[in-house]
Amino acid sequence: MRSLWWSLLVVQILFLLGFSNGESPYRWYNWNITYGDIYPLGVKQQGILINGQFPGPQIDSVTNDNLIINVFNSLDEPFLLSWNGIQQRRNSWQDGVYGTNCPIPPGQNFTYVLQVKDQIGSFFYFPSLAMHKAAGGYGGIIIRSRPLIPIPFPPPTGDYTILVGDWFKQNHTDLKAILDGGNDLPFPDGLLVNGRGSNGLTFTVDQGRTYRFRISNVGLTTAINFRIQGHKMVLVEAEGTHTLQNTYESLDIHLGQSYSVLVTMDQPGQDYYIVASTRFTSPVLTATSILHYSNSAGGVSGPPPGGPTIEIDWSLNQARSVRQNLTASGPRPNPQGSYHYGLVNTTRTIRLANSAPMINGKKRYAVNSVSFIPADTPLKLADYFKIPGVFNLGSIQDYPTGGGGYLQTSVLAADFRAYVEIVFENPEDTVQSWHIDGHIFFVVGMDDGQWSAASRLNYNIRDGISRCTIQVYPRSWTALYMPLDNVGMWNIRSENWARQYLGQQFYLRVYSPVNSWRDEYPIPIGALLCGRASGRKTRPL
Repeated sequence: MRSLWWSLLVVQILFLLGFSNGESPYRWYNWNITYGDIYPLGVKQQGILINGQFPGPQIDSVTNDNLIINVFNSLDEPFLLSWNGIQQRRNSWQDGVYGTNCPIPPGQNFTYVLQVKDQIGSFFYFPSLAMHKAAGGYGGIIIRSRPLIPIPFPPPTGDYTILVGDWFKQNHTDLKAILDGGNDLPFPDGLLVNGRGSNGLTFTVDQGRTYRFRISNVGLTTAINFRIQGHKMVLVEAEGTHTLQNTYESLDIHLGQSYSVLVTMDQPGQDYYIVASTRFTSPVLTATSILHYSNSAGGVSGPPPGGPTIEIDWSLNQARSVRQNLTASGPRPNPQGSYHYGLVNTTRTIRLANSAPMINGKKRYAVNSVSFIPADTPLKLADYFKIPGVFNLGSIQDYPTGGGGYLQTSVLAADFRAYVEIVFENPEDTVQSWHIDGHIFFVVGMDDGQWSAASRLNYNIRDGISRCTIQVYPRSWTALYMPLDNVGMWNIRSENWARQYLGQQFYLRVYSPVNSWRDEYPIPIGALLCGRASGRKTRPL
């Protein structure tokens, strides 16, 4: 069996060599997924570990690197990993969600072959099936700039990844059962920082030096606020885009989002609190870590610094201040501002409204009244093999219908190289967080109230941040411009994992009529086949 795994691995590598021309390095990973006992909040729980670690191993890469990640599933249930923010250029086959990939069966493996093509920045990976994310299985991803590409700040002395998220003491299967019963999840039991509860971590720094902190919200249900006692944070990156270098005392990070900040150790030599707390919740959950100066003369003093709690306007104004650094180089040497996104005419407007309907007596969540249900076959495979009856294009409208919710495997059709305006409309009283796989988008506007065509008059068409995950405030809207430059089947989902699990997601099929490797790579030879695709052939060697 192992020889089969490695032969498939070698075949995929040879295939990859064919389209990369050997120009970019390879990084190899072998990961074993197991259950293990963890005690993040002082209570024994069954966690999902990667090579015995929680969180999992960090992926440290450079722009255009090829990542060969062999994942062996030692759980007693199917498993998949997805890669939040990795664009999978021409390659939705590797996206790792159920709409594109068959789950890895227990006792078997799958080798992901990824290329971090034309990307830089801070991201994370996570388990995408059921409620596995509530048991761990996540880790950080760093994509560094190539050596000859300038970055808009001096190299920091050190680089720390911080994965923050809310956590439940209940097992992931218990949480799934709650949702399957048509109920909401309970309030989280705490916050974790890199898998630890309060004061479980210490970050050691040298006085007078500057450090980079890459912070991701890997939680299930809540936004967080991040701050460091006595220190200012200079924002430098948001999900792969260099930002204007604004200074903040604290930073809101919504579900699924990632930021990089620079912090200069300019305070007296002692220890300081690093604080994460929940936003828009009652009560407020808090977790602390320790920033330890190497010449510290004493421990932390005073209470941890407080932060914003339920203030919406404060968060909205901060979000509007996060903008693109137009003169900085991105993954290529040309300035980020050389792409004038605001001068391109949009070809279509897609309005997406979330809702929380009761369907068949159970709580569900929906987009434009459609509550997504998974098909018996991954949508990408059904599309490739032309299997009828798995999904229908046009099964979700590109505007709110205002009708009652209903169940459907919702897929929205779109054309390759279209340039679309997407408006997320939130009529509910809770903050939403949305992620789009396979693409970046430009945030052109966000405001309270109802979106209308007149809202475009106030769009930011110059330096809106480009990213892949965005918040929508209660009874508000957020508007994006997005080039559909990546053929494939792409998941658009709520990053609130309970809402995602209960239907607040759908798939965007970006289609090119040209059957060419220029537009999309062919199905991997070692692709797992399941459902109605079982027994079919991927392609000749």
